Amino acid sequence: MNLLSRRSVLAIAAVVDVALHSRSAPVAAKALAARHKLPPRHLETLLQGLVHAKILKGVRGPRGGYELARERRRITVGEIVRTAMSLSTADPEDLGANSILLERVIDPAVRKAGETFLSNLDSITIEQMCETAEKAHVLDDEKAAGDFAI
Repeated sequence: MNLLSRRSVLAIAAVVDVALHSRSAPVAAKALAARHKLPPRHLETLLQGLVHAKILKGVRGPRGGYELARERRRITVGEIVRTAMSLSTADPEDLGANSILLERVIDPAVRKAGETFLSNLDSITIEQMCETAEKAHVLDDEKAAGDFAI
């Protein structure tokens, strides 16, 4: 069971992808979208949000794209998830559900559990994710699958 939204998972994937692929040149949104089998427009809002949060840096020009704004070890998965959550268009207030039980018992318990979960994600760095990807030969397998360039 995955507790993260699809947007949060994509945000993590985008940052790890950029960390893995931007060593020689910025990663184009088109290449990133192709590797994750998404339409490029699907990622743009997310990528811009990550730039605004100073997790990624946008590079303009014909060979432009995205690169990390900071060192891999200084970016945590928790930070990425918080950024993705802040970009969500769905507002829980829109659901209209409100009761004393929700307000005093359910919401505080779920909020506390969520804070613990995010705190655990804060202990995972992009450096660690990249090391795991390298040990799993992700880049080699992408090349073999033809998902390495656009």
